[in-house]
Parts: sequence; structure tokens; C-alpha cells
Amino acid sequence: MTDPIFRQLGQQAYEPTIQKMVELVSADDFKEEIWFLSHPPVYTLGTAANKEHILNPRDIEVIQTDRGGEVTYHGPGQLVIYFLLDVKKRKLGPRKLVESLEQFLIALLKQYSIDGSLICGSPGVYVDQAKIASIGLRIKKGRSYHGISLNTDMDLSPFYGINPCGYEGLQVTQLIDLNKEASFASVEEQAIALAKKVFK
Repeated sequence: MTDPIFRQLGQQAYEPTIQKMVELVSADDFKEEIWFLSHPPVYTLGTAANKEHILNPRDIEVIQTDRGGEVTYHGPGQLVIYFLLDVKKRKLGPRKLVESLEQFLIALLKQYSIDGSLICGSPGVYVDQAKIASIGLRIKKGRSYHGISLNTDMDLSPFYGINPCGYEGLQVTQLIDLNKEASFASVEEQAIALAKKVFK
């Protein structure tokens, strides 16, 4: 299997990005890719989402999407990584793929001397019970898309307009508040280097 193509895409609008992913994973000549980017402010609803968990969206757009999971927020300063992988060839079922992404995130946090942890039954990564990273995936014809979002150096206040991931009162945190060296550019660079080792 050839290594995935790694792309740094900067800030990208949400809906066109998702459409592009769908097109790529549906293509006959599909090649694995991993995308590193951020989105303008947007709330997204997964396939399990209850709209009652949107408490006060203010002027932030709300978009229904086809990933798994509940409601979350994306915005500038949050590192989003989309994994367009041939999970069939990699022999990764949904649970194994989620576990792989969780361990990837924990290893990335460790590079900044931050101890990430898991909470049973609640995908994603936490630091002292506060969520720092979310996971939402879709698998179609043996290929994955969507991925992870890591709160890096951002305005966290829009999370208080929702029940993050459907949990009332769930606290969120971010890298820059835990390690002042964790700028967005630094974290993206470290994430790319780690992904090239883990997902080769």
C-alpha cells in the first residue's frame, strides 16, 4: 500500500470541503489522503444529533452532516484532520479506527507534556475530564472520511452555545491553555510528522 497524500489546506469552508471528500472516497481511482485544515465558525450536527443540544447558536451557521456523533463546533484555531483512508485494505473496522485516532491524539498531546485520557462510551480525548478533541467519522464502501478536531488555539466561547457532543455541562479545553508553546502552526507541524509515522 502506498503512503497517503498529506495536504495542508489552511482555512476552508465546511460544506465544500465535505462535498470534496465525498467525491474523492467515491472515486474509482481513490487514493488515500489526510487533510490538515481549519474551518470558519460553524456548528455541525452528526447523524445521532438532537437539535435540542443547540442552546444559543447566535449568528453561527448550523449544518447537518453525515458523520457519526452529536453536535460540535469548528472554528479558527482548531486543528481539523480528515482521514480519507481505505479501511478495508487496512483491516480497520469502525471501532479499531476510532481507537487508532484516539491513540494518535494522545501521542500528539504527549509531545506537549499533556496527558490525554479516554472516557468509556464517549469517543474523543479528554484532559482532566475536559474535552480537548472530538472524533466523528463516516465509512462508505470501505473508505473513511471526516475525522478529528483538536482544540488548539481558539475562542472556546461558542462551545457554550451547545451541549458539546450532546453532554450537558461538558467542559472543553485547548492546547494553548495547557502549554504556551502549543501554537496552531506548531501543533499542525507535529501532527503531520506523527501522522506520517502512524498512517504510512
